[in-house]
Amino acid sequence: MYLWVKAIHLMAVVTWFAALFYLPRLYVYHATARDNGDEQAISYFKTMERKLYRGIMTPSMIAVLIFGGWMLYLVPAWFSQGWMHAKLALVVLLIAYHHVCLIYLKQFAQDRCTKGHVFFRWFNEAPVIALVAIILLAVVKPF
Repeated sequence: MYLWVKAIHLMAVVTWFAALFYLPRLYVYHATARDNGDEQAISYFKTMERKLYRGIMTPSMIAVLIFGGWMLYLVPAWFSQGWMHAKLALVVLLIAYHHVCLIYLKQFAQDRCTKGHVFFRWFNEAPVIALVAIILLAVVKPF
């Protein structure tokens, strides 16, 4: 059972991270289109952003949490290991990042976002750092 739960968890992680990488990239393009006054592109980005967040990003985050929690249920000894505490702290930060993405999604949908494309290029890097750290913690288990 554990290996099936782990496989589904990993599929959900890959899907969630794909969305965490792509949505802020859409924000880069959206901010650029806004600055250039391209109304057709702005409308297109609003639709893409909404569908990505609601149809892929949020369901995959929920699946990550369900199947990750299930794995912890199956192997409760991990709760006593430091690497797991660090990994869970990073997951909490990713959940916060996910919800910050929602704030920007709503701002763009209402034409109220004032952040520029350069901001979103930097904002887009946060999940990369988290991914590297989480993989190292989960595979190496350094402490």
